[in-house]
Amino acid sequence: MKPDERRLDIIEHLMAVGSDSLESLSARFGVSKMTIHRDLDELMEEGLLRKIRGGATIEASGQFESDFRYRARTGLDEKARIAARAAELVDPGTSVFVDDGSTSEQLVPVLAKRRPLTVITNSQAVISGLTSVAGIEIMALGGAYSRKFNGFFGMLTMSALSNLRADVALVSSSAVDGRTAFHQDVEVLEVKRRMMASAARSYLLVDHRKFGRTALHLMSDLDAFDGVVTTRAIGPGRIATLSEQGIHMIYAGD
Repeated sequence: MKPDERRLDIIEHLMAVGSDSLESLSARFGVSKMTIHRDLDELMEEGLLRKIRGGATIEASGQFESDFRYRARTGLDEKARIAARAAELVDPGTSVFVDDGSTSEQLVPVLAKRRPLTVITNSQAVISGLTSVAGIEIMALGGAYSRKFNGFFGMLTMSALSNLRADVALVSSSAVDGRTAFHQDVEVLEVKRRMMASAARSYLLVDHRKFGRTALHLMSDLDAFDGVVTTRAIGPGRIATLSEQGIHMIYAGD
């Protein structure tokens, strides 16, 4: 197993168990304790775990949860259902902005069924997933690649977006508190906002785990979207409150 693959497996394992000892990790992956030490040092430097005496632990945090390697492994079933519902809002023959969110990767197979489409994206996962699909025209937004978000950002990305218009934007956020969406990274946030501003219609795709949380930067009031696509796992109380406030909620599975 290559070091990068082993480190991803260490993260996935710790996501499941919370914490583990050095001896256990060494036995599990068939490598020396010194190798595991180096793996944990590398992962800790990236903000993906915390080393403790004799082992390592994962502590939920905005920094950790923003890494796509974590996001791509959590809530996959719910995200797939949200993506499938969101794809129904995209008409064949139209153009759609897709951002870097982890749910965006789940859009790949369902958008392929809505072809022909023009997909404009800064997500490396979406670019890779749809490149070979006949009937899908990919417009890849340039910029500086972010390993943390597995996407492209910066001045080049914003410049490209300023000259583009799309029928629909499908974007995500890392937190929703009350009727406000937030994101922890301002550079990522600006790309999402520009997509929203450059689309005739925009939808927020967000799983239930993001509700009742906040992040560093305010993204938008929920009424700025034509709809918020989620699941009823957000709970009956929140469903009633958002409905009373006039937020257009779209529930996957309905």
